[in-house]
Amino acid sequence: MAAALTLRGVSVSRGAKHVLAGVDLAIAGAQRVGVVGPNGVGKSTLLAIAAGELAPDAGEVRLMPSVATVGHLRQESQRTAETVRAQLARRTGIAWAQAELDAATRDLADSLDAADRYDVALQRWTALGAADFDARVGAIAADLGLPDRLLDHPASTLSGGQAARVGLAALLLSRFDAYLLDEPTNDLDLDGLARLERWVTDTDAPMLIVSHDRRFLDGVVTDVAEIDEFTKQLTVYGGGWAAYRAERERARQHAWERFDEYDTQRKGLAARAQRQREWASQGAARVKRSHNDEPDKNIRQYRKAQTEQLAAKSAQTQRAIDRLDAVDKPREPWRLELDIPSAGRSGDIVTRCSGAVVEHPGFRLGPLDLQVEYGERIALVGSNGAGKSTLIDLIVGRLDPIEGSIQRGASVVVGEIEQVRAQLTGADTLLTAFQEATGMTLVGARTLLAKFGLVGDHVTRPTASLSPGERTRAGLALLMANGANLLVLDEPTNHLDLPAIEQLE
Repeated sequence: MAAALTLRGVSVSRGAKHVLAGVDLAIAGAQRVGVVGPNGVGKSTLLAIAAGELAPDAGEVRLMPSVATVGHLRQESQRTAETVRAQLARRTGIAWAQAELDAATRDLADSLDAADRYDVALQRWTALGAADFDARVGAIAADLGLPDRLLDHPASTLSGGQAARVGLAALLLSRFDAYLLDEPTNDLDLDGLARLERWVTDTDAPMLIVSHDRRFLDGVVTDVAEIDEFTKQLTVYGGGWAAYRAERERARQHAWERFDEYDTQRKGLAARAQRQREWASQGAARVKRSHNDEPDKNIRQYRKAQTEQLAAKSAQTQRAIDRLDAVDKPREPWRLELDIPSAGRSGDIVTRCSGAVVEHPGFRLGPLDLQVEYGERIALVGSNGAGKSTLIDLIVGRLDPIEGSIQRGASVVVGEIEQVRAQLTGADTLLTAFQEATGMTLVGARTLLAKFGLVGDHVTRPTASLSPGERTRAGLALLMANGANLLVLDEPTNHLDLPAIEQLE
């Protein structure tokens, strides 16, 4: 079904804070719009409004036709107790369609007036692929390397790699008329990224995609919509990712050129007006001093007229300043300045694994032989579920091998960004948790967190309420506070905005 999704004049506020202001956006056909902007600017809020999950304070959202289905597939950081099969049914809309069809069937049995509701429910149930869902689940799971037995296990028992593949499976199984994708690339391995990119480009449905993966955006989007962190307004750039970067840079240069031209003209006129006022004031003083010394009345009148002309010119120049079309100075966005201090040099051998074996229920990693030396930068790659995070747990000391050995070098201080971003979580406020983790003073902790864009109510909220992007920046602040000579970064770019990713690089 060809669908079109339109937002007109959408505005959202939280208290006195504006989140979105007068947003206009329309997607249709096979249009794929990448939504970008810094962390916390309102991208996920925009998707929630487009999905109908959140009502705007002003404006409207229209879906054409009204019976079209919209799939809002967000990253799910918390593992639920539902089975994997149930999670897939929920995320693909099958569970909702089945419940709606069941309710419509009961209503139809009670009254023929419910026939229209039943027809719509059946149409949606069929369009979403509920009829052959179980067969497709098995095929997709096998293709992604998910064992069939895993489908009836609780989602809470999944490893990070398995959870990422289940998220990809939900996309591949879905048959919505329009899609809202929130960080779809997070935690996917290279094969999963390739599958996701193929699916996005092959799907004939409009999409809004929130992502900070530049390569992915470059490969899939037809347009880019940027939310301005200052005005809270949205600007759409056509032509894909490369065209957006070029047009945005041109727009930035033109904005500075317009401001510089206005500022130069305004300052020049202001300086002229100031000189004219000074000359008029000096002339008036001279006229006053020479009033009794100059006996010729005509000369006295001439000097007075000259002074009045200078005053008039000053007023005229001031009116010219007032008539200028004011141009606001372009505001530069907050910029992460990341500088991780060294905790002193470690030994030449940072860590050494010799025949190390680690086991989890149903999973065995090893035997492993690995030596990490001072100064090396090692990329740890492999498919989802291969054991990358398990190997990191072994290296940093959260796991011990059941066979073989691991030796950690002297004076090694680990600085870590871990995959689930659980370093600062719980009921304590971010400020309290950060002070406990670093030993910093109140002023020092606030100052450092502010460098990572964590200010105001960010630091007084419970850490559990922080967004994934905010938790990632808090983790980077921990690195900067504590120092390290061994950095262990597990999916460090997840949830970070583009400027922060560039600074991390």
